[in-house]
Amino acid sequence: MKLTLIKPNIGRREHSLYIDHGRMEPLMLGVLAGLTPPDVDITLHDDRMESVPFDEATDLVAITVETYTARRAYEIADEYRARGVPVILGGIHVTLIPEEAAAHADSIFIGDAETLWAQVIADARKRRLRPRYQAPVGVAQLPNALPRRDIFQGKGYLPVRLMQFSRGCRFACHFCAVSEYFGRKHYLRRIDEVVREIVEQKLRFIFFVDDNIASAQAELKVLCRELMPLGIHWVSQASLDSARDAELMRLMADSGCLGNVIGFESITAASLQDAKKSPNIPGFTDYRREIEMLRQHGMQTWAAFTLGYDHDTRESIRATERFARRQRFTFAAFNILMPYPNTPLYRKLEQENRLLYGGQWWLHPEYRFNHAAFAPIGMSADELTAACHEARSRFNSLPSLLYRFSDLQTNMRTLWRMVMYWRYAMLFRSEVHQKHGMRFGLK
Repeated sequence: MKLTLIKPNIGRREHSLYIDHGRMEPLMLGVLAGLTPPDVDITLHDDRMESVPFDEATDLVAITVETYTARRAYEIADEYRARGVPVILGGIHVTLIPEEAAAHADSIFIGDAETLWAQVIADARKRRLRPRYQAPVGVAQLPNALPRRDIFQGKGYLPVRLMQFSRGCRFACHFCAVSEYFGRKHYLRRIDEVVREIVEQKLRFIFFVDDNIASAQAELKVLCRELMPLGIHWVSQASLDSARDAELMRLMADSGCLGNVIGFESITAASLQDAKKSPNIPGFTDYRREIEMLRQHGMQTWAAFTLGYDHDTRESIRATERFARRQRFTFAAFNILMPYPNTPLYRKLEQENRLLYGGQWWLHPEYRFNHAAFAPIGMSADELTAACHEARSRFNSLPSLLYRFSDLQTNMRTLWRMVMYWRYAMLFRSEVHQKHGMRFGLK
């Protein structure tokens, strides 16, 4: 039996294909490969930088679907099905909107793959694929199934290995699809399994793709102590409340943590209340104490801001960019507030009749990447789009890059950090304009 795994692209620019130069390994497909019996022949095609060979013989195609890649994922699925090849779709978007995905697949997979993937393969061998497989969400990866990383070889991925310690998050941010998917729960792998994966697969620079690695802080402290002897560097995504725990900060730094993606979301207290961003609200004072704690421990922070709340204006967005530059954050994302399907934010905007593109921006042929998909209160949708693009452009300008680089506590702390800063800063700078306004899908 042959299994073909597909990682879809977002889409294309108006007049050319988009090649993702900042692509990372699709860990979820490596996990699927690790769960698949060894007698199955597995091929990975990454649509982000290579053509999908639709006429290549295969017995089953499995496509991972995210909201931003849904339109392209459905195009690929339809091409295979037109050739009589069975297709199964999975991923968080499929779980959030199963009926939509089912129209483009022979089978859909709802939930996490670990407990039912063996059944999928068994059914595919018999050509009796079920229309729907529904598994619970839970702990990342089975104890005896490490990701198959050999399928990533020769694809030109960034030199950072992806893995997971946990899944989910205990918070309930209004806009977050992760909270909806995991039901505000946080699931942890056994720490000895995490260490075994690092040692056996010789991982040195790791991105823990956890939704919030600091959701269970006591357990994170234990993990950090176990990571110390391994001599690795790592980054992840963490909630801001982690920066209020001096012991945790010290352990993270000592274990090789270079920094984290942190959801600051807004510098306006009223917007944090709207977002229900509970880890940011207690004692809110413009994040001074938390930022100083991060700097003391050398954390190269990637600050993530979400813009377009009802209290936002064009001036507040400009102020957010100035704040990020003044704090010398290593990187920053100025994301437009997005109504992901079946989230509390989506339902609120739907009730208020503020959704654009028929409420399905991820499929609409006129929607463009990094554009507003709803009608904000303090400005027009086009003004919100322009203000966020301007913030990205200013933050990634050469004067800003040089100013942020000169931070002795973080970006100039070691030669290795300096090299990493420029490598990724220039990559993100190039993508500001490459990705803005992209079409979804290729057709």
